[in-house]
Amino acid sequence: MVQSLNTKVDLTIDATSYLGIGEYGKIMVGDKAFEFYNDRDINKFIQIPWEEVDFVVASVYLKGKWIPRYAIQTKKNGIYSFSSKQPKKVLRAIGNYVPADHLVRSLTFFQVVKRGLKGWKTKLTKKNQ
Repeated sequence: MVQSLNTKVDLTIDATSYLGIGEYGKIMVGDKAFEFYNDRDINKFIQIPWEEVDFVVASVYLKGKWIPRYAIQTKKNGIYSFSSKQPKKVLRAIGNYVPADHLVRSLTFFQVVKRGLKGWKTKLTKKNQ
């Protein structure tokens, strides 16, 4: 069995991890780390200490009424995506340990397209000069 990093747990909730194939399990938000434990295989777990969290990125739709998934970007190991039954509760619990300026919204589809076109336009102008 895996030893938890947390000494006090604020929230435990059913969730899905999107590291590769979607895996069902439980998220634990505590005083020391964000943890995900797989329901079926105890050897599949994710433990992210709060010191390693760089940003928490949330996909927000319908002016905040629907948050389908959120991701935790770490300083060294990349991005981990999750979804849960009550994402607002999870994000509020994470907000107790991560600074507010590190909780961000992801870009919308149109913002991504706009950035792509802007970069494409600057490449064309540099090429023609």
